[in-house]
Amino acid sequence: MSLLIGAVFLMATSAVGPGFLTQTTVFTQQLAASFGFVILISILLDIGAQMNIWRIIAVSERRAQDIANLVLPGLGYFVASLIVLGGLAFNIGNIAGAGLGMNVLLGVSPEQGALISAVIAVAIFIVREAMKVMDRFTQLMGIVMIGLTLYVVFTAKPPVGEAVVKTFIPDKIDMLAIVTLVGGTVGGYITFAGGHRLLDAGIKGKNALSEVTRSAISAIGVASIMRIVLFLAALGVVAKGITLDSSNPPASVFQLAAGNMGYKLFGIVMWAAAITSVIGAAYTSVSFIRTFHKNLETYHRWIIVAFIVISTIVFVSIGKPIKTLILVGALNGLILPISLGVMLIAAYKSNIVGDYKHPLWMTIFGCIVVVAMTYMGIYTLITQIPQLLS
Repeated sequence: MSLLIGAVFLMATSAVGPGFLTQTTVFTQQLAASFGFVILISILLDIGAQMNIWRIIAVSERRAQDIANLVLPGLGYFVASLIVLGGLAFNIGNIAGAGLGMNVLLGVSPEQGALISAVIAVAIFIVREAMKVMDRFTQLMGIVMIGLTLYVVFTAKPPVGEAVVKTFIPDKIDMLAIVTLVGGTVGGYITFAGGHRLLDAGIKGKNALSEVTRSAISAIGVASIMRIVLFLAALGVVAKGITLDSSNPPASVFQLAAGNMGYKLFGIVMWAAAITSVIGAAYTSVSFIRTFHKNLETYHRWIIVAFIVISTIVFVSIGKPIKTLILVGALNGLILPISLGVMLIAAYKSNIVGDYKHPLWMTIFGCIVVVAMTYMGIYTLITQIPQLLS
C-alpha cells in the first residue's frame, strides 16, 4: 500500500510545480469563476489519459519507451527524446521555483536558493534507500502544500457559489487554458512518473490492474485538489477587483489574501511544489533512457544527479520567465497525443500485452483525449502561442 501511495504522490507532486502554480493563478485572473469549467474538462481528460497509460505499462510490464519500440522500431527513442527534452525544460523552471521559494523564506538570492535546493534533491538520490526517501518526501510535501493553500482559501473568502455555477455554465471557454492544464498535469513526463514508479516497486501484471487503476485516478485526484484549492484562493482575490502582480502571480495571491504571513506561506508552498517537481522530473526523464543500455541502468541514479545539476546550471546562467512556464506547459500538452496514441496501439498488440483485453470504453475515452488534445494543441500553436511569445 505504501508503494502505491508513493506512486500517487510522485505523479501528483510532479504535476504541482511552479508552472502549475503560475498557470492556475494567471488563468484565474483571465477567466475568473469560468476557470472552474477549464479545470473540470482538464480533470476528465487527465483521467482518460492516465488510466490508459498506467494500465498498459502495468500489464505489459515494460516502460513506455520499450513499449513504443515494440509498436514501431525506433519510436521509443523518439518518444524518449521528447520526454527528456520536455522534462529538462520543465526542470529548469522547477529549479527556478525552488530558488524563489528559498528567496521568500530565507532572504537568499534565487540563484543561491536554487543551489541549496539542488543539493537537497541530489542528496535524496544518493542515499541508499533513495526510492523510499523520495516517496516519503513527496507525500509530506504534498500534504503541506494542500494544507497551507487551504488556509489561504479561508482568508481569501472566494465566491464558491459562483465558482460552482460557472464550472458548468462558463461565460467563456479558453482552449489554451485547457491544453496548458492538461499538459501541466499529465503532459510530457508527468503521467509516466507514477506508472514507471509502480514498475520499479514491482506492482505490475494483470492481477495488479485494479490497484493500478485506483492509483491512477487517485493521483489525478490529489493534483486536482491542489488545483481547485489554488483556484479558489486566487478567485477570492480576483473577485475583489484586485489585480495580481504579473511578475509573480501566485505570490501575489497569497500576500493579498493573508498579508506578510501569506507571503511566507507562499514561499513554503512554492519551494515544496518546486523541489518535488525537480525530483519527479529528474527521476522520470532518466527512467525513459535507462533501458537503452546496461550502463545507463547501472548508473541511473548518477544520471539523475547530472540531470538536476544541468538544470540548475542553466537556471543560474539564464533564468526562467513567467511566460515561458506557461508556454512549456502548453507545448508539453502536445506530447500527450503522441505518447497516449502509442499506448493505445500497444494495448492491442499481443506481443506487448499478451492475452490482456483492454476495455473498449477506455480505448474510446483515450481516443477522445488524443483527438481533443491534438485539435486544441494545433489551435493553440496557430492562434495563441505567437501572442505568448510577443
